[in-house]
Amino acid sequence: MKYRLNPSFENEFKDFLLNIKDYFQKSAHSIHKARNELKIISFDNIEVVVKSFKVPNILRRIYYTYFRDSKAKKSYDNSVKVGNFTPTPIGYIEFYTQGLLADSYFVAKKFDYDFTIKEPIVNKELVDRENIFREFAKFTYQLHEKNIYHNDYSPGNILIKREEVGYTFKIVDINRMQFKKLSLEERLKNFAKLWLKDEDLTSIIEEYAKLIHEDKQKCVNIALKYSHALKRKINMKKRLKGIEVVD
Repeated sequence: MKYRLNPSFENEFKDFLLNIKDYFQKSAHSIHKARNELKIISFDNIEVVVKSFKVPNILRRIYYTYFRDSKAKKSYDNSVKVGNFTPTPIGYIEFYTQGLLADSYFVAKKFDYDFTIKEPIVNKELVDRENIFREFAKFTYQLHEKNIYHNDYSPGNILIKREEVGYTFKIVDINRMQFKKLSLEERLKNFAKLWLKDEDLTSIIEEYAKLIHEDKQKCVNIALKYSHALKRKINMKKRLKGIEVVD
């Protein structure tokens, strides 16, 4: 096995990490199960989220053993890089069989959020909806100013917690990220996966344009271009599969 622990949690979480398979198997609190699985586990009076990454075939096992960091390691390393933009990372661990990566786990402190950005996107009656969008534009601006580009900046990966004043935003599912100085096009393309209605995207981008001191209409046009292109691409794939398309 290979592992790394956040120095702030090294004393209390080493046993947990080394025995993560047992803790994970015994926990019934699964919050997401698809290709990977997420569970909330309480340990030493601290609630953590554990993400279990499965490596399904031999080619991927070879790939992640010899040529590229595992998703668990990338999740941990990226969490450390982005700092307060994501829930506090605790550690990761990789297990090997016959010299190849078998499965791996990433552990982070649970962030007690109230909803994801999906809620204001789909619920037009949500209290303070427009202000949430303005705050979200500011949060995205702060990410971009730190040269952070989330490759899967989609509704389920943006968590929001109501505070006495304002909101706290966090990003998750961060094993796929880029760290570089972003062009205007890249900044505005980052909003495309949110699948926003044109009027909502326009509202957010106008706020974002003020922050980056760019022409509002120019920014809106670019953002809409990427949003429409992604929707066309995904809807075409759905139609080919016989899936009903929802705009």
